[in-house]
Amino acid sequence: MTFRSKETLETWLEDFRASREAGDLIRVIIQDGSDGSDTGLVIVPVKHSSVSIFMQPIQVGEAQWKVTLEPIDENTELNSHQLHSLASELAVAAELCSFLEARSVGHDEQSDAQVDDSASIENV
Repeated sequence: MTFRSKETLETWLEDFRASREAGDLIRVIIQDGSDGSDTGLVIVPVKHSSVSIFMQPIQVGEAQWKVTLEPIDENTELNSHQLHSLASELAVAAELCSFLEARSVGHDEQSDAQVDDSASIENV
């Protein structure tokens, strides 16, 4: 069964940051899959709102990702500058979701791990 580990997602996030110079506060946390696998969960913090944004593959092995906006218990009041900032943060989250989907197409975590193991053995 293919998945994206925390390590893989952190590497992809580094690539995203390098190519766009955005997303410094975005992080990856461990999310245990139903079979105990480390599937990784991407957290996108939002400065001017108490809403939480996270993204993950629709299901293990899928290239398509979903973004979840967790509900908030309070109203968020913003001035025009804060609203522009929020819009920018949401745009970065959308770009990251597209980036992760593109990287997920044809990705096989198990095959990549085997290639890494082979390279390590050859270097010994």
